[in-house]
Amino acid sequence: MGQLNLSKESWSSQTVFILAAVGSAVGLGNLWKFPYITGENGGGAFVLVYLICILLIGVPVLIAEFLLGRSGGANPLQTMANLTRRHKASKLWWLLGLNGVLAGVLILSFYTVIAGWGVAYFISSLQGSFDQISSDAVGAHFSGLLQSPYELLFWHTVVSIATVMIASRGVRSGIEKAINFMMPGLLIILLILLGYATTTGAFGQSFSFLFSPDFSKLSWEAVLIAMGHAFFTLSIGMAAMMVYGSYLGEKQSIIKAGLWIAAADTLIALLAGLVIFSIVFANGMEPGSGPGLLFQTLPVAFGQMWGGVFFGTLFFALVVMAALSSAISLIEPALSWMEQSWGMKRSKAAWLLGSVIWFIGIGTVFSFNRWEDFDVLGGRNIFETLDFITTNIMLPLGGMLMCVFVAWVMNDQVREDQLKLAPLWMKLLVFDLKWIAPVAVMVVFASNLVAADSTVIMVGITLMLYSAYIWQRKSRLA
Repeated sequence: MGQLNLSKESWSSQTVFILAAVGSAVGLGNLWKFPYITGENGGGAFVLVYLICILLIGVPVLIAEFLLGRSGGANPLQTMANLTRRHKASKLWWLLGLNGVLAGVLILSFYTVIAGWGVAYFISSLQGSFDQISSDAVGAHFSGLLQSPYELLFWHTVVSIATVMIASRGVRSGIEKAINFMMPGLLIILLILLGYATTTGAFGQSFSFLFSPDFSKLSWEAVLIAMGHAFFTLSIGMAAMMVYGSYLGEKQSIIKAGLWIAAADTLIALLAGLVIFSIVFANGMEPGSGPGLLFQTLPVAFGQMWGGVFFGTLFFALVVMAALSSAISLIEPALSWMEQSWGMKRSKAAWLLGSVIWFIGIGTVFSFNRWEDFDVLGGRNIFETLDFITTNIMLPLGGMLMCVFVAWVMNDQVREDQLKLAPLWMKLLVFDLKWIAPVAVMVVFASNLVAADSTVIMVGITLMLYSAYIWQRKSRLA
């Protein structure tokens, strides 16, 4: 690949860039995963470990990804090609960009299906379907949704089309306009729900559960989960933040953006936790309800409380906006690659790419019904395999290698010119990227593979990395 500069796309301001990146980070992980893993792992102590991990892992890797994007100035593959040429590094580093592009495509293929559940629940809540509903009826409702491939396919299609329509219009006309509507709307809805949570009579209990640490409830497994979620909640490792960073002007601060994004993402997760646990406790339910907390436990709570139809509808509108803001960031790395490297018009590339993603998503749709027992990898169906490969392999490897490139390959002058940090802070950041963040990511990575009994995958990845090292050595000697 020859040197290629970014197209004329750029953010209109740093505020809009931060909103877009927050939109990418804030998704189902904040409203679905964070509350239920917090509930399963004891509350306050888990939250404290999670916040430490955000500071030591999430923020440094996020800054590293933005740094790669802006200094490379193009789509993820071309960015890494540009940077390796500039720093005289191995040409294999372009695979880091490819890893991010593929991860975004694969994640979006099942993310649109899960987001479709949120749209379906928004419509059901709007129609009053959850009013006075029992737990058995909610279970039957959710099971009926999963067992209906045509209904899942319909909602998957709705989310896919909405994502493509927004992304196809470009950064300023599409992404910016959507984010300028969705993010303030998301915050307003969340604050309304927070205000309601204070009237439930269980807000104090919810606050205590989230912010009063009880370390007797904290296990090593919980620490690993906190480390993993701190990494994944900020949408790092999948090149979405890299391509967003490539649209960032030179006068805009990467450090300030990274800190604001991490703070906003964490705040929204904590506020969502306060809302959800207040409703759960007020209705005498268990906080550790697992993945069913959002789609099975909360509808019962909304159905039993005063104003439940209104507040339930607001809540699922929040879920839909959060999911859609993340979806448009997941498609952007591959879309920018097709637009810049293939010379395709953005609208044509978006619809072509969206069609491919939609088609792959059919496998996830059928994974909950017709192909539920169809094993692909280690007893996992199509959805579970895609989730496992992206979450446990591609994203950790991507994040770890971003740290390695920025800390070990990129020269000091480039880092200083891009970040403009005081010497002490620069040393601390580089130390973190060299030793703390990548080691922590690798611990989570290895632990997940061991827990999943994926010895063959671990051996394969080890051999692949060793082969890449040997290839690089031979290239340098030549």
